[in-house]
Amino acid sequence: MAQPPSWQQGLRGDAPERYTVVRGDTLWDISGRFLHHPWQWPEVWQVNPQIRNPHLIYPGDVIYLYDCNGRPCLGLERGQGEVRLSPEVRRIPPREAIEPIPLEAVQHFLRDHRVIDDPEALEELAYVVAGDDRRLISGAGDRLYARGHLERGPRYGIYRIGERYTDAATGELLGLELESVGQARLERQEGDIAVLEALSASQEIRNNDIVLPLEGRELTRDFMPRAPDEAVDGQILAVPGGVRFIGRLQVVALDRGRRDGLAPGHVLQVEQLGERVSDPRTGETLRLPGTEAGLVMVFRPYRKMSYGLVMRATRTLAVGDRVHSPAAGVAHR
Repeated sequence: MAQPPSWQQGLRGDAPERYTVVRGDTLWDISGRFLHHPWQWPEVWQVNPQIRNPHLIYPGDVIYLYDCNGRPCLGLERGQGEVRLSPEVRRIPPREAIEPIPLEAVQHFLRDHRVIDDPEALEELAYVVAGDDRRLISGAGDRLYARGHLERGPRYGIYRIGERYTDAATGELLGLELESVGQARLERQEGDIAVLEALSASQEIRNNDIVLPLEGRELTRDFMPRAPDEAVDGQILAVPGGVRFIGRLQVVALDRGRRDGLAPGHVLQVEQLGERVSDPRTGETLRLPGTEAGLVMVFRPYRKMSYGLVMRATRTLAVGDRVHSPAAGVAHR
């Protein structure tokens, strides 16, 4: 763990001594009430080891500030979780832990997008070859025929091939994005032909669309914002949906992933490259220093790339902007 921040540098001047968590708060919101840099939360977070699930925070809990060997620490007091009414005990229904980030900003995205780490494996995946009555386009309620072996039981997603993500410097293929167009269930398998019923369709289902078991899409709700354990240096690859300019709470694709040490909750700083100018004396082309422009939190890392959510944008971000491990000394904006 990194060195905890000092009272003067890490703590906001208007940080409260105590804060009662309310419904609608996120861990990022609470971090920002106390700290200049929300990713430093784990460095000041101290909890009673007797508290069950200490990393889960609920509405009604109290976060308090105290001195911890000359540095600020944050502690947790559980809110009222049980009311005693003699001679019986009435338990309040289980509370829902606060979210680490505004998950509604990414849940819809995760339902419609996934990445294949090894696009070369695409040829081995099942794919639609026909609709009922030789239709080229199908929808909910229609019968579909796919080539490939599918296991009976789970629901299947129908996907269309989207963007191919490549490393701008090396040309390495980082992943292939698949966009959901519907869901189906397996009726039967005859040889290498699977007969499916389309259960839903957000777009027309077409021949050559990919058939895959639905992946687990639930996000962990107990991760904390934190800096990566290893130095990370990459860039924004794309904005799914084709948006050119990027603002707060937009999803971005990054060219770094699990193999680079990224995990859910890791925060990266976004830096916009400085302009290219011509030296008035020598005529040389110079690159001016970059400008810190925002923060991105990783929520779904794949092996070679990741999806992240823009948590702060002091400028309009763009594809190609650099992302790197945050520096604690960067001023809060």
